[in-house]
Amino acid sequence: MKKAGFILFFAFMLILLAACGSDDTANGNGSKLEQLQESGTVTIGFANEAPYAYEENGELKGAAVAIAETVFAELGIDTVESQLSDWSQLIPGLQAGQFDVITAGMAIQPDRCENAAFSEPTMQYGEGLIVEAGNPLGLESYKDIADNPDATVVVMEGATEIGFLQEEGVDPSQIVTAPDIPATFSAVQSGRADATTGTEMTVKMALESANTDALEFVESFEQPDIKGVPSYGAEAFNLNDADLRDAYNEKLAELKEDGTIADLLDENGFSSESNFVPVDEVTTEEVCNGEV
Repeated sequence: MKKAGFILFFAFMLILLAACGSDDTANGNGSKLEQLQESGTVTIGFANEAPYAYEENGELKGAAVAIAETVFAELGIDTVESQLSDWSQLIPGLQAGQFDVITAGMAIQPDRCENAAFSEPTMQYGEGLIVEAGNPLGLESYKDIADNPDATVVVMEGATEIGFLQEEGVDPSQIVTAPDIPATFSAVQSGRADATTGTEMTVKMALESANTDALEFVESFEQPDIKGVPSYGAEAFNLNDADLRDAYNEKLAELKEDGTIADLLDENGFSSESNFVPVDEVTTEEVCNGEV
């Protein structure tokens, strides 16, 4: 009797589960893409870093935001809801379903690819160099610093640029550190260092905010030819939402081909010449595999 009762209970549960599945289909609960298209709304996570994605007077702005909004509009999803998050919490929030996509200019990296499904690159960015106005030492690359033993460069503590400089031949004795970007600027202004470096757009925007004529951004800076430079920024999706990522990539490619993405970069603080990534020039698969 116990065995017969168990069989009846098991059969009942199978019927119940099948009915639930039928209800999901009837209610239109399909793929993530279909769900977002039905609601017309996508929730975006960002970390408030200009000019990638940032909030200004309650409005979400930035190049990554503009690109994401345009692509989603092409997918029939016109309403964007934003959620500010600490940088370190973006991927965990994505995994937890807090938001549908990350749009923060996040660099594609092999370890991140294990935890998020990145779109194809939406932008590329490298390193930047800040020097005293007039660039008295004529520094246009990390190698220029290495070739001048009297030149010193100040870098934010713990920054990856310390390793980049050493890979390009800069002696450790030429490198000094400071706790943050404003402190590195102060070191150059006071003559304690000849230059400072950091991620291109970060130092460029920081210089604009500093509003000083004592320093300048080296527009002719030659990017170091080392692994990890340049970085390729992209949107990131939950690993379970490959359909959404693939649909995003399809529209992204079309918008790259017709010039829309290049225009959006130009309109939002980037350059279509140096920050644009043509279709298939560099793929996310290559970056995730460590080939780029």
